[in-house]
Formats: sequence, structure tokens, C-alpha cells
Amino acid sequence: MVFATFLGMCSYLAVSKKVTTAVGLGAAVIFVLMVTVPLNWLLDQYILQPGALKWLGAEYAAYDLSFLSFILFIATIATMVQLVEIIVEKFSPSLYNSLGIFLPLIAVNCAILGGSLFMQSREIPTLGLALTYGVGSGIGWFLAILAIAAIREKIRYSNIPAPLRGLGITFIVTGLMAIGFMSFGGMLTGGEEEAKAEDKTAIEKTVEEKKIEEATKEVKEEVAVNTKEIK
Repeated sequence: MVFATFLGMCSYLAVSKKVTTAVGLGAAVIFVLMVTVPLNWLLDQYILQPGALKWLGAEYAAYDLSFLSFILFIATIATMVQLVEIIVEKFSPSLYNSLGIFLPLIAVNCAILGGSLFMQSREIPTLGLALTYGVGSGIGWFLAILAIAAIREKIRYSNIPAPLRGLGITFIVTGLMAIGFMSFGGMLTGGEEEAKAEDKTAIEKTVEEKKIEEATKEVKEEVAVNTKEIK
């Protein structure tokens, strides 16, 4: 999400100064996405979508509560973030102090809400796929913040021009990483475009063959009629 849609950039830039802190926040994001995306999928399927309340009875089939999507999604996310905050504070006070305000701010992290909204817009069909999508999105965000944290620790000892030190070089490195990762996306979608082109060619060929058959049939019928008239 960071490199493709640039979501979650606030905590990505602020908490990526040390690898240990980045690992802690990344693990928290994975857990929150793993839980909230499937829960929000259930809410979307059985409450929010038009006609989703038909399981309550035929009189509720016409109800459309999709306008409540943002409120319910954020409420689910905030609940899970509070749970994570309690667990981290209980079992790892040092990590809790390192993360500071950015741990509770996961509740308003656009990457977390974006996971649920992308799930909704892409119409993921099953709960299992929603869980996989949530875990995959969390792991992707974790790898992104881990990579930039490791790079920033190394860059700290490099001879960087003064105007680019700090966030300047971080933005440049993030942009280069985004270009690299988005190129993999192009590789994955290239085959689909070729397959669509082949399907289109096959359909056009089939249509042409049918037209030729129909034209041949019409010619044969005309020949048969002319033959009968001659006789």
C-alpha cells in the first residue's frame, strides 16, 4: 500500500528511524489488518450492502445501509487498535514508549482503513480471501517500513548533502523503491493483457467464420433456387 497508493505515509516516515521500532509497529499493523478486514467483510456482506439485511426477513431486503461504511469500519479498527495498545503496554513497555503517539494513531492510519475500503471496492467474494487480503496487505506494509528503516540506519553514516539529510533522502529512496515495486506489478498484469488480446482475436476469428458460413449458405440457396427455375 505504501509504494502503490502511498497510504500510511505518516507513521511510515516517523517510525522508520530504527529497525526495532519499525518491526514493532509493522507487527501491530499486520495484526490489526488481519482482524479488521475479515470483520469489516462480514459487516459489509450482512449489514451494509443493499439487500444485505434480507437474512432478518423479507421486509428488510430493501434496506441500504452502505452510507454507514466509514463509521462502522473505523469503529472496528479503533476497537482492535485499543486491544493492541493494551497488549503492547502490558508485555512490552519499552516498545510502547518507543512507538509513542503513533500506536494509537493506527486507528486513523489511512492504510488500515484503505485495506477495508479496497476489500469492499474489489468485491472480495469469500471470508477466506478477505483474511488473506488483510494479512497480505499488512505484510506488505511491514516489509516497506522494515526496508526503509534498515536503509535509514545505513544512510545515517553516509556522506549525504546537507539539503537532502533527513526526510529529503527518505522521500527520494521511497520514490525509487516505489518505482521498483510497481514494475513488478506491471510484470504480473502483462500476461492478463496478452490473454485478453488473444481472447479478442479468437472471438473475432469465430465471428468471421460464422459470417463466411452464412454467406456460403446464402450462395448455395440462391444457386439451388436458380437451378430449379432453369429446370
